[in-house]
Amino acid sequence: MATDTPSATGRRERLRGFLRSRRARLAPEDVGLPPAARRRTPGLRREEVALLAGVGVSWYTWLEQGRPINVSADVLDAIARALRLDEPEREHLYLLTGLNPPPRTGAARPEATPELRRLIEAWSPRPAVLLDRYENFVAVNDAARAVFGYTAADRNCLVAFFTNARYRALHTHWEAVAPGVVAAFRAAAARHPDDPGFDRIADGLCAASPEFDALWARHDVGATAQAVKAVRHPEAGELVFDTTTLALPDQPGLHVELQNPRPGSGTAERLERLAAAGFRTPAGAGLVVVDPC
Repeated sequence: MATDTPSATGRRERLRGFLRSRRARLAPEDVGLPPAARRRTPGLRREEVALLAGVGVSWYTWLEQGRPINVSADVLDAIARALRLDEPEREHLYLLTGLNPPPRTGAARPEATPELRRLIEAWSPRPAVLLDRYENFVAVNDAARAVFGYTAADRNCLVAFFTNARYRALHTHWEAVAPGVVAAFRAAAARHPDDPGFDRIADGLCAASPEFDALWARHDVGATAQAVKAVRHPEAGELVFDTTTLALPDQPGLHVELQNPRPGSGTAERLERLAAAGFRTPAGAGLVVVDPC
């Protein structure tokens, strides 16, 4: 923990209040200790937290007082267990001590809540998709299927980008966009170095797509930069969208991609006509299926 910056001083002050409040909400019997006699203040004593966490009483006291001492992830996890912290509280503890929080535990394939599914559907007639960290489709509205050619066989957005022949034929600037798509996926993989899911997708795509194989070998890294998506639809004509990607802090690992018609492009009117004719999901012919995570 740093000792000489305003931000470190502020973190230590918040750490004191946080640890004291978490300790005060627990009774000895809540954590398997014998019931205590009447106490002047509610909650566990510092020495009880230290006992449960397997750390020295003096060390825990210094931590709670916000002194500039060294901490490790293992010790923070032990304190989090002793204080019965949930995932957001555990992450908060890490941040207050100046450490990067570890990935949240839980299912590798998060599920969409009913509220998120309703959001994706309500965005129609504009395309919208819900994706996980691997770019697997979690929810896709009918407009996205009709406009971009996604079918039931498409389970991953990156895989579809390189192997869905209909999507490639529709995409106006596929060759120009492809390097940035791969660079963004490599950047996402780097944020999760111990997650083999990214390697499984990349290995499968290297075998299925010579273009992806060549781009992956370049080791380019970049942020998601596809702010504009343009397609030439066989029924609706040219469609141009502004792409907005929204992270979901309360649903780690999921993000929403919303497509909004570019003003002045005529896309909104063409979309309305396409929707009035009834969005039709295309056939899945010509697809190469690569198993996602």
